[in-house]
Amino acid sequence: MSGPTHAVGPRGLCRGAALTLVFASVLATGAATGSLPHGDRTSTAIKARAVASTANRDEVAHAAAEALADGKSATEAAEEAVSRSGDRWGAVYDEREYEEFEQALDGSYTGVGLAAKRSPDGLVAVARVQPGGPADRAGIERDDLLRTIDGHRVDKRPVAEVVALLRGDRTSAAAGTTVVLGVQRGATGPTRKLTLTRARLLTEAVTVQKLGPDRSDSSAAVLIKVDSFTKGAGAKVRDAVRSAPAGAGVLLDLRGNSGGLVTEAVVAASAFLDGGLVATYDVHGEQRALYAEPGGDTVRPLVVLIDGGTMSAAELLTGALQDRGRAVTVGSRTFGKGSVQMPSKLAGGSVAELTVGHYRTPAGRSVDGHGITPDLAVSSRALQRGETVLSGLGGGS
Repeated sequence: MSGPTHAVGPRGLCRGAALTLVFASVLATGAATGSLPHGDRTSTAIKARAVASTANRDEVAHAAAEALADGKSATEAAEEAVSRSGDRWGAVYDEREYEEFEQALDGSYTGVGLAAKRSPDGLVAVARVQPGGPADRAGIERDDLLRTIDGHRVDKRPVAEVVALLRGDRTSAAAGTTVVLGVQRGATGPTRKLTLTRARLLTEAVTVQKLGPDRSDSSAAVLIKVDSFTKGAGAKVRDAVRSAPAGAGVLLDLRGNSGGLVTEAVVAASAFLDGGLVATYDVHGEQRALYAEPGGDTVRPLVVLIDGGTMSAAELLTGALQDRGRAVTVGSRTFGKGSVQMPSKLAGGSVAELTVGHYRTPAGRSVDGHGITPDLAVSSRALQRGETVLSGLGGGS
């Protein structure tokens, strides 16, 4: 939607992606810490990264303070410093943008309530319309084509740029601002001009439905789709698993999940694990670990769907379930974002999200730049293949 799970601006995926692998201060202080088994080479690499991340943080802070003292934009100076640092996932937000970022992690966003996708013929189409949102009230439907946004043609633009235009820039992305869409129904239909007013909307991070031809069957398998790990998403996954019929399998769909709060991913992992390691990570060279809560369902058949849009916290969850033999993964290789960002307030009120470490799966695999390879690679009809695998595991369909 023109919301957190797709909030990627034209300046690149790292800038404006509202859901990243964020370790909030509560996690940084509350996660189990201790001496983790790393070899000398790995420990040396971690220490080197710690020195580099500290230097980057200091350089960005200095650039912002110096610009502010000279009467220049502290935010722009910090952005330039992050760009020079080589931090692929580093980003700088002004105060309003960071407020949007935090609200997104809380499960809300400002937008028009639609998700965009690439149509089979290469145009930009509507992937989903949020019920009750501005797009829904304007009569926009799934598969409608988006031809223009505020007069700009978007036919061949990257979907990320289209979503950025829907959300608006720093001065026009607030609730109550308007955006004019040129919308076409069908390849030959007329293009309608619709004026939509951006609004504060709540996301549906987790949706649950029964699988199979007879969805009234009380023993039918359950599909749990997680679009992002916003606040409360992990508990919704846990509750869905507990509410599923005894013995019924679960298809956990993490395709297109761009991540979110790692604490929520750990709660979701706890729904399927009886305690134990979920991931290890380092922050400024200090090695730490994340553990599942005991008491999860370790018997119910489980299949996880993944693709190239499965990122960060969603990859952390996938890696834990795969390494510990808890799930069969189906789909295509995940994105490969295994870095840890932490916020740092800068002079003038802007906030820098800088990379401070990386995480590994329980088996010690690095995700960053590599992604996770599924147990069963499929390029199409992943949902149907997942259902077949789930049925073979005795989880029904």
